[in-house]
Amino acid sequence: MKKTLLLVLALIFANTMFAQNRAGLISENFDDTSLPSGWSISGVGQGNWSISASNKAGGDANELMLYWSPQFNGISRVVTTPVDLTGISEVVISFKHYLDNYDGANTIGIATSSDNGNTWNDAWSQSYSSSGQYNISQVVTTPDMGNSNVLFCLFFSGNAYNINNWYFDNIEIFSQENLDASLSSIEVPSMSGAGNKEIAFQVKNMGISTIESVEVEYEIEGFDPVTETFSVNIPSLETTELSFSESVSLIPGTYHLSINIVSVNGTTDDELNNNSMEKDLMIALGAAQRIPMIEHFSSSTCGPCVSVNQQMLNLTNNNPGKYTYTKYAMDWPGSGDPYNTDEGDVRRNYYGVSAVPQTFLDGADQGFAAVTQGALDAAYNTPSFANIRGAFNVEGNTINVIADFMSYVDMTNVRAFVSVNEKTTTGNVGGNGESEFHHIMMTMFDNPNGHEISINAGEYHRLELSYDMSSTHVEEMSDLEVSLWLQDLSTKEMYNSHFAYDYTDHCYPVQNLNISNEESTVVVTWDAPEAGTPTAYNVYVNNELVAENTTDLSYSFNAENALYIAEVVAMYDNDRSSVGVVQTFNLTVDVNEYQENTYNIYPNPADNYVRIVGDNIRTVNIYNCLGALVDSFETNDNNLEISTSKYNTGIYFINIQQNNGETSTKKLVITH
Repeated sequence: MKKTLLLVLALIFANTMFAQNRAGLISENFDDTSLPSGWSISGVGQGNWSISASNKAGGDANELMLYWSPQFNGISRVVTTPVDLTGISEVVISFKHYLDNYDGANTIGIATSSDNGNTWNDAWSQSYSSSGQYNISQVVTTPDMGNSNVLFCLFFSGNAYNINNWYFDNIEIFSQENLDASLSSIEVPSMSGAGNKEIAFQVKNMGISTIESVEVEYEIEGFDPVTETFSVNIPSLETTELSFSESVSLIPGTYHLSINIVSVNGTTDDELNNNSMEKDLMIALGAAQRIPMIEHFSSSTCGPCVSVNQQMLNLTNNNPGKYTYTKYAMDWPGSGDPYNTDEGDVRRNYYGVSAVPQTFLDGADQGFAAVTQGALDAAYNTPSFANIRGAFNVEGNTINVIADFMSYVDMTNVRAFVSVNEKTTTGNVGGNGESEFHHIMMTMFDNPNGHEISINAGEYHRLELSYDMSSTHVEEMSDLEVSLWLQDLSTKEMYNSHFAYDYTDHCYPVQNLNISNEESTVVVTWDAPEAGTPTAYNVYVNNELVAENTTDLSYSFNAENALYIAEVVAMYDNDRSSVGVVQTFNLTVDVNEYQENTYNIYPNPADNYVRIVGDNIRTVNIYNCLGALVDSFETNDNNLEISTSKYNTGIYFINIQQNNGETSTKKLVITH
């Protein structure tokens, strides 16, 4: 159906000019909320372009979007500031775009002008008749090449009524060097569990000559750099994915990864500005079952919504416990749904929704269709590194919610969302023939943009909220549900979700979790929750369930490894549970130091080096604060100097073994 909501368009041709860099002329990712400085819109449809917070074209949010309304018929242009093409006879245009098509074939293109926009010469154009995501990389030339004051534009030609939206992002215009390899992405997840990690990346050939070999180096802080030469065959403007032959083992913590192209075809790359990328990696203490979050935009006056609502009802009936669900009623088409709310409109604008029905699964657009069983299964089987539990009760017209948002990695400035829905409504019947509706959002607590929170790894953040529902469209206070989810507002990444336990008390987690070493035994202890009555506890060690439904407040086991991660979950009746509480224990760090000061370690704190002076030193092992061995030295010298410049800033432990087998452990602080 044709939508009636004005949605912004994003065309992306931003003009970040590289000072006198022949290769890079324009590079724009539309990170701001308005057109880049100096850009303009010409021709018809000047009110149809804007910056959208979406990322449908395939880049990061934001992006440029063209919306069909107000309807126009003709050519509409987004125009860059001028660039200097002196001495340049051809350029490459590269960008991502996504068409949400309504009808027929529709045309976009790139054009140039060297007379201030009076005359436009087409550089490239193409017609599209199918909705979808597309990548463009094309060598072009126009009569304007070689001039010093050239405008570029991205244009739409045709009847805007025939599209819904057209999105654009990651636009680049550059002149080709002969040999130019670009590191275009790092294919290592930003967040993952501990273990072996494959270091993968993508290389794009931005130059003219075929790339036959590429030498690449990566470095993770605290590890030695790794360099490898890859034999490849990458034609001009093509991309390939590569990975280092050996993986790297990472324990929980935060790491900084940098990758750099060292050489191409055995020589220096002609363009060095695109050879390096960096990325922070968060390695989690554990993982949780992911409960996918469904957000559904619909209306009781929308005809096509009927079949999607029925498909969603069948999906949810077939997958109990495998989803969280919130449906937003829109105030269009026509008179719209009377249960529309301002909070729903905020979420609509956040996702760039301009038509109903439209569904989102864990923040990802599923189109104008129902979520499929395959998509739900794939999301459900994707590990989550956050956990959520909550409960609500009702007193008259007031709903009270307590929710715990727990993370296995450090999370800063994420958003915790709480929406109160009614499971079944009938009072918002419209003109589409439906008599009842499900999971209709009544209100979102405090802020439809979520509660900004930060969580340390292994801990949880609690929200305690109350709301008088008498100002909402609620029909029956006995028919409520509460959706809880944790999301990155800037990237739309969904960390996890959960329905709150309904009409019951909160499932409080354990208190004062502690791990200690008693000779060769590791002992895990905890206190009962501050409220509530658990029926038992589940104990996990290094992410394995080692004690199920125990009623004790402790668990012990023989020490075999250096690092232990313990998690305890309080279990309640009716298959309810709390979030876990996590604690780490470093067996190596717990070694008792000798009372005799037989060794001298200096300087401490250390910067570039540390010196160990003492008698009978045989082996020196250096561990990080999580108990991972980062270096080891064999020596017969009583004066050992160790370079610390390659270690990350932080706390370390130096374990010294003597010739007679005795050991001593001392703490070392490294600052750079």
